[in-house]
Amino acid sequence: MRDGTGPITAIILRNGSTLSDEAWVPPRGGRAIPAAEPHRSAPARQRSHGIVRLRVAPAGSDAPTRIVDLAESGPLRLRFPRQSGERMLEGVLVNTGGGIACGDVFEVSVAVEAGGACLLTTTAAEKIYRSDGPKAEIVNRVSVASGARLDWLPQETILFDQARLLRRFEADLACDAALLVAEIVVLGRAARNESLQEALFEDCWRIRRDGRLVYADSLRLDGPVTELMARTAIGGGARALATILDLSPRAEARLDEARSLLGTLPDMVEAGASAWNGHLAIRMLAPTVAPLREGAARFMAAWRRRPMPRVWQS
Repeated sequence: MRDGTGPITAIILRNGSTLSDEAWVPPRGGRAIPAAEPHRSAPARQRSHGIVRLRVAPAGSDAPTRIVDLAESGPLRLRFPRQSGERMLEGVLVNTGGGIACGDVFEVSVAVEAGGACLLTTTAAEKIYRSDGPKAEIVNRVSVASGARLDWLPQETILFDQARLLRRFEADLACDAALLVAEIVVLGRAARNESLQEALFEDCWRIRRDGRLVYADSLRLDGPVTELMARTAIGGGARALATILDLSPRAEARLDEARSLLGTLPDMVEAGASAWNGHLAIRMLAPTVAPLREGAARFMAAWRRRPMPRVWQS
């Protein structure tokens, strides 16, 4: 019963007796009711910590690139499709957990040794689930040695409503190394016409060549993200965005070619290109992911002069 202010201290039974925190034995025998067990705290949540570390190098002069060292842990795996006569090694990152939940940490480190060539992609779009507080983290670090090349071409990242994601991309390049990076971000699940009423997305890129910072880019969307992106000065209603960055030795000189290719994109995609400091950067925006994904894939296939990875075509 209650005294009007305090918690329930006893329960009045039909026979007039009471059941308190102590064990109660019925007056005419029968099974006793045990005392309530002390409160037990909820078990700690399980967090995923996925790690992949890859080092590759050419098998010899003008020979195909091969795996030198590979380490995997947690839900992250790296698979290598069969290739015939390809100098560039293709790797596909697999998240066996199916997505990234709050508090998860995923780390990928890739080193391409002198003269090597490697392409990394993902088996599917990466899903960032809603969070009840903790942030998920993705940290990608790459190093590309002299005369080597890395194409970083993951499929899109999809943010669910109330997702909280911190993502960081760091690269260290030799003076004549080549790096191509493409990232697509989708703000909400298109099939549900989902809006991000509350979410956090922080994206930080830092690129160094010969130890000198040559490219720095930071994006932070916090709060009602869909509403923020609807503003003309921010996103103009876009719900999908892409950044493509080329740090190849001749990238800056190909600016006119890049702008010509952007002119062939689907009508719903807005895009622009600029080049400075030895690299070329491209931004794309679209109201939905389908035309942006199609346009980005079409651009990269023409830009690289080779088809996109097979997983992109499935």
